[in-house]
Amino acid sequence: MPSSTELLAAVVLTYNEEKNIGACLDSLRECAARVFVVDSGSTDRTVEIARDRGATVVTHPFESHSTQWRWALAELPLREPWVLALDAAQALTAELRADILAKLASWTESGTAVGGYLNRRQIFRGRWIRHGGYYPKYLLKLFRRDRVFIDDGDLVDHHFAVTGPTAILRGDLIEDNRNEADIAVWIEKHNRYAVRQAREEETLRGRYATTPLAAAAGNPDERTRLRKRIWNQLPLYLRPLGYFLYRYVVRLGFLDGKQGFIFHFMQAFWYRLLVDINRDELRRTGQQAATSNPPGALAAVKPDRAIDRD
Repeated sequence: MPSSTELLAAVVLTYNEEKNIGACLDSLRECAARVFVVDSGSTDRTVEIARDRGATVVTHPFESHSTQWRWALAELPLREPWVLALDAAQALTAELRADILAKLASWTESGTAVGGYLNRRQIFRGRWIRHGGYYPKYLLKLFRRDRVFIDDGDLVDHHFAVTGPTAILRGDLIEDNRNEADIAVWIEKHNRYAVRQAREEETLRGRYATTPLAAAAGNPDERTRLRKRIWNQLPLYLRPLGYFLYRYVVRLGFLDGKQGFIFHFMQAFWYRLLVDINRDELRRTGQQAATSNPPGALAAVKPDRAIDRD
């Protein structure tokens, strides 16, 4: 049986990530046999930094996150059975790296897991957002290459899913997007995404309506689908305020300090209010407006990193 390192390839998507890519790639040292960076045409030092750290850099035009990941998994010369799929602003803690190496060989031999959930630790303007229901947050980022598929339902973001058992790994995946230290950058990106998410919610609002309540006892993705079912049944304009109060008061988001207040208010209330305004506008002008653009077109404006909308 090969070592765990020999079983794993890492793939990172980038676009103008010179502030983030170094920490990401440094955290993968002695963890993956090979590291691939799929770049969307960066104009900064992203490619130079990635090559200096030993990554194989491939350039591919960006259409959407789902199509970019689908292309990467299909076209990169991957020979390792396991893939770790990261954004450039994400980095492994030493504990998480060690747990991956400790478990990968046994998972491969026994088949006890074909996917691994990583616990994201969100950093916002230097502050760990530890409360407000934002931690722990589990993302399926590690998977067997022959058992993974990409959920086609999301028009804005991407979600990996696997056919087979999954497990949760110890340690954290640190997400610290230094490009967004300037709040104006964060606002501008989320303003664009609010339009796209409104279209997605209107187009796919019936998708999660049949999610069973039993999903509350399922894996992290099944619980997310149940939350989307509940969210989509709530009245527009009232749900952003209710969600903010739930996160900031009930889930103790106020303990995250000044930066936590900014994050919870902007991400839970302001962003979702923009989504609701855009959904209301789509309903007013007719459903055709929500479906007139193909999925790729909704995300083709700019190759941003995906945002967390849960």
